[in-house]
Amino acid sequence: MTILCIETSTSVCSAAICKDGAPIKQCICLEGSNHARLLPRYIEELLSFAREQGFSIEAVALSEGPGSYTGLRIGASTAKGLCYGLNVPLIPVPTLEVLKLASGVKEGILIPMIDARRMEIYTMVEGETKAVVVENEESLYAGKEDVFYFGDGAAKCAQIFTQPNWHYVPDIVPEAKYVGALAEQITNHKSQITNAKSIDLAYYEPFYLKEFIAAQSHVKGLK
Repeated sequence: MTILCIETSTSVCSAAICKDGAPIKQCICLEGSNHARLLPRYIEELLSFAREQGFSIEAVALSEGPGSYTGLRIGASTAKGLCYGLNVPLIPVPTLEVLKLASGVKEGILIPMIDARRMEIYTMVEGETKAVVVENEESLYAGKEDVFYFGDGAAKCAQIFTQPNWHYVPDIVPEAKYVGALAEQITNHKSQITNAKSIDLAYYEPFYLKEFIAAQSHVKGLK
């Protein structure tokens, strides 16, 4: 299956074409929040590449969150527009699962972390997705197994974690190519692909986990 994949949940912006779960071409920027400017350019480049190679896009896969509210909105609106235009299904993929795959860690307890400001993170522990204010290791997991934690919310936690069984894996970011690998797994699971095809694009929203709260403007005259 040839899938156009989008990942905009953090400060990293990426898009890719994956075929049968393997990346064919990826465009990525690691240098900050330029999603609104970069994503359309990446999509145009990838669709042009697909036409040149004779690929027909069969689905759009989206890293659906949790993560940056603005990034998720940009990714979701782009993905929905592409699905309408190409007449293909949308396949949402949990961002924390994307991070776990990106880590390459295949043993121990995996705890992906997305920064949610201050000492709060979005994470998944033993299958449960939640927002956590981190005070120490026991805020997340009290077991004695080896724990591997990673993502853009992990560095600040590394400063306060002291338990020897907790291991920080640096430089792990969600990428569109991993979105494609997970989307392929979903399409191969009959009960889930049926659900993916039935998503109502008009009402679909990404997985924010928390409600968006706008910060008070610092511009004089705005409240």
